[in-house]
Amino acid sequence: MKGIPMNTSTLAELDVEPGELPATMPAWVIRQEREGLPLDAFQLEEIEVPEPGPFEVVVRVMGAGVNFNNVWAALGQPVSVFGYGDHPEYGHHIGGSDASGIVWKVGTGVTKLKPGDEVMMNTAQYSPEDVHIHGNMGLSRTLQAWGYETTWGSFAQFTKVQAQQALPRPQNLSWAESASYGLTYFTAHRMLMDRCDLQVGDSVLVWGAAGGLGVFAIQLCAAAGANAVGVVSSEEKGELIKQLGAVDYIDRREFGEMIRTDDNLEASADTTRAKASRAFARRIREILGEAPDIVFEHIGRATLPTSVLTVKPMGKVVICGATTGFRLDFDVRHLWMRQKQIVGSHGAHAYECTSANRLIANGKVRPVLWKTMDFAGVPEAHQMLLDNKHLGKIAILVGAEDDEQGRNEPGPGAIRVGNS
Repeated sequence: MKGIPMNTSTLAELDVEPGELPATMPAWVIRQEREGLPLDAFQLEEIEVPEPGPFEVVVRVMGAGVNFNNVWAALGQPVSVFGYGDHPEYGHHIGGSDASGIVWKVGTGVTKLKPGDEVMMNTAQYSPEDVHIHGNMGLSRTLQAWGYETTWGSFAQFTKVQAQQALPRPQNLSWAESASYGLTYFTAHRMLMDRCDLQVGDSVLVWGAAGGLGVFAIQLCAAAGANAVGVVSSEEKGELIKQLGAVDYIDRREFGEMIRTDDNLEASADTTRAKASRAFARRIREILGEAPDIVFEHIGRATLPTSVLTVKPMGKVVICGATTGFRLDFDVRHLWMRQKQIVGSHGAHAYECTSANRLIANGKVRPVLWKTMDFAGVPEAHQMLLDNKHLGKIAILVGAEDDEQGRNEPGPGAIRVGNS
């Protein structure tokens, strides 16, 4: 391990040609002994560049995307990443589950990629011998989230991925835009299209609608002819999701007492929470004309009791994460007496990602980019996510020298919001 200066402007300069790798590279690294706030956990180090194994490729990272999963990696919560995946082998974690870049070196067995190809990544890694991944992905025991459950993520000059992860990069997007959407968009697409079979006319409630997952859930609903209402924390965020196609929005601060927190666990608070949740559900019905067929969940502990109450009888609460805590409680009578369903969803496989990516290339769904930061901004970007100071996605320039580099074709790029 060797610390390096903060000046990262040389990432755009390489003295090796495609097909050859340098010995070392700068990378933002988390180590177990410094787990904590992102500003402290991430440190810049000089790391040995990995070689591609069979059916793997090493990609020169041009842009990287920031996701909440590496806030968890920094904090070491709800569990430390260092006990599983390939972390015990390497002893460090290089995060980053979104990237765009240039294929630089290919491993044995790779036939459809070559050095120089421009790609962006899906996040699902799995054993090629896993039969479930080609059928019912939910049965897979080998599925892992690249850049979270594994190291060699995108916050480095080079990254190593399975060849099946590399998708053709939409040429109407810049490097930064191409790196900003994969994990959240592909996850949202699977949640709604595969796990919930979203249909024209469906009514959908989207929590965290202006965040990384929510902005894509809203757009997918609009593209499918479904009616979505989003939950946000400000008028600015509400106007954004209406621009993306939401029917309307609700400011969660109006119903703050419905939120499950450490301060209202006692039995005496149940009545207050239930009253606020019922008022929230009524507001949803007023906007949509009915209770939602689907509730799009990723908040977890704070909101699941309200989600189960709010979704219509026979409806589905689909959940892919729990940013406020994974130990959940709710009134189960609402579940069984109204025959509702709680549906888990995790990642997306290569075919789903390829299908979803066509919507991006055709401009039917667009990345929502709030801020582009240079490579030195990785710790700060994750701290912004932890403090809920973001709007849409944050992209990191790695090999790219500016925000517009890489846009090779006309067409709609990302939707820019705030001070990007």
